[in-house]
Amino acid sequence: MWHFISEHISEATGQFFHCQRAEPVTGGHTHACFIIKDESHRYFVKTRLYDDTQQLFHEAEGLKALLQTNTILVPKVICHGVTKNETPNMEYLVLCHCRFVTPDLNSYFVLGEKLAQLHMVNAHTSYGWPHDNFIGLSIQTNGRAASWADFFAEQRLGSMLERLIASNVWQKSDGNTDDIVEYARNVLSLHQPHPSLLHGDLWQGNVGFTAKGPVIYDPAVYVGDAETDLAMAELFGGFPDIFFKGYNNTSPIEKNYIQRKPIYQLYHILNHGLLFGAHYIVQAKDIISDIQRTKYA
Repeated sequence: MWHFISEHISEATGQFFHCQRAEPVTGGHTHACFIIKDESHRYFVKTRLYDDTQQLFHEAEGLKALLQTNTILVPKVICHGVTKNETPNMEYLVLCHCRFVTPDLNSYFVLGEKLAQLHMVNAHTSYGWPHDNFIGLSIQTNGRAASWADFFAEQRLGSMLERLIASNVWQKSDGNTDDIVEYARNVLSLHQPHPSLLHGDLWQGNVGFTAKGPVIYDPAVYVGDAETDLAMAELFGGFPDIFFKGYNNTSPIEKNYIQRKPIYQLYHILNHGLLFGAHYIVQAKDIISDIQRTKYA
């Protein structure tokens, strides 16, 4: 495998590379990660058994899209492919190696500023993505839509709830899924935000800091409401307040964001329920109860 990948790196960079050492490192539960090196180069590599999902292809596509905005740093894609003439075939993604440092509070302020700059790029006229991709191990359904309310209600909440039902994770007693989808559609019906390129899975585990600035990776990109990235950034430990100050300093956060936030967070909690089970389903039901109380208050 390493000989095949080394040849691809050499071809992609125009510099001879021969992997002399491959060090396993932590980097996620969907693939294996390595730092590979020779005497003068090092790269970060993800590998997984090849299948038709081509999850690393979608990751490479997302990283390239983020890089093209020239706003926030992402690991540069060196090459991507599938090994041949070996059993089993492996899908691989080679990225530039980032040397991370311990962030200070100002690092998070800059992260907020850079994320806002990403969201402000004016390059899209509709919501969604040309094809489905992945958020973690879950399929993220896409397609294109002119209405943000329709897209988020159907392709985010509706699609996720359908898979939860099919997997017997969501029961009828957990809540009427049609009602949840329609409630989200109604809340968002008058909200037609700027179509922003989104990271899509923005939490602490997908952010690092280097001497050159903050770096985001492991995206689940699509075009949508910038507030969805902010809502995700408040989950699973969240970012410090100064991150949101940096964002707000560059692109003011609308006061009605607080009303949309739980609906946006629900998508990620449902996804975690699909991947990890009952605890997150309980949390999802609590969110639904809270937004229903707000509806009738």
